Amino acid sequence: MTAPKRDLAQEITARIIAQLEHGVRPWRKPWNAAHCDGRIVLPLRANGVAYRGINVLLLWMTSVANGYGSPFWLTFRQAREHGAHVRKGERGTTVVYYGQQTRTSVGDEGAEEQESFRFLKGYTVFSADQIEGLDDAWHPRPTPPAPVERLDRCETFFAALPADVRHGGGQAYYAIGSDHIQLPPIEAFESVETYYSTRAHETCHWTRHPSRLDRDFGRKRWGDEGYAVEEIVAEIGASYLGAHLDVPDSHIEDHASYIASWLRVLNNDRKAIFAAAARAQEAVDLLHRLAGTTAEPGVEPGVEGDTEPLAA
Repeated sequence: MTAPKRDLAQEITARIIAQLEHGVRPWRKPWNAAHCDGRIVLPLRANGVAYRGINVLLLWMTSVANGYGSPFWLTFRQAREHGAHVRKGERGTTVVYYGQQTRTSVGDEGAEEQESFRFLKGYTVFSADQIEGLDDAWHPRPTPPAPVERLDRCETFFAALPADVRHGGGQAYYAIGSDHIQLPPIEAFESVETYYSTRAHETCHWTRHPSRLDRDFGRKRWGDEGYAVEEIVAEIGASYLGAHLDVPDSHIEDHASYIASWLRVLNNDRKAIFAAAARAQEAVDLLHRLAGTTAEPGVEPGVEGDTEPLAA
């Protein structure tokens, strides 16, 4: 009897919905991770290349839930190649990648036709914290940067962007009509980190303008589904950008209204979180290009031949 085929998109979306139903935004980063003494990092493959897109969320979620400190993730085979082994009883985390295949079919007139299609595939990785026999290099404990250095880096990054940013008033928003970002004065925020997190969020919204990424989810009014999807993109994008700039994304509380709108979107479309994560990555990549910085683009998992596909 053939086992039913796994629906990875549904499994991952269900995981994220479960977190939201408990009032937790799963894309919030593990700010107090033991390996970085309060700093935040992107999850890394065995070769040191950062994960991207939905895999960042999946591995952050697992790290937070289990208290993992190391940023490194290895397959079972990679652990053995480094002379180590996964501890008995440890459960791995599924990460995914998109592959592409070509199939041949016969057309109406009997001619062969080539058709390309993409597919979602998964493989299992383990945190270095789940693996015995790895040396200390897999558990880095860098000294956190001085606050002034962190703020200087943010100032340099945002100043390099051609965005019209205006300060004043008591609201933070992006106005697409006038194409400007409005922020309260930095002194009005509870911390400088909150200011830069808020600025990152609104700057991700700024990328939706028709002259840039032309991102439109059919938003008609505040709180509708199109609004909710755009907010998810900006939330995740701010998390990604914060990881690169070393700034927590604490600008918005987990208000019930936001949670409810996100849940409606994810329950209605099992692949919505994949699209939102991809759009967020696209937004952050654009910001890095405009700022002339490097976001460590990496490669999609599976390209290096280090994947271990799941059984059907």
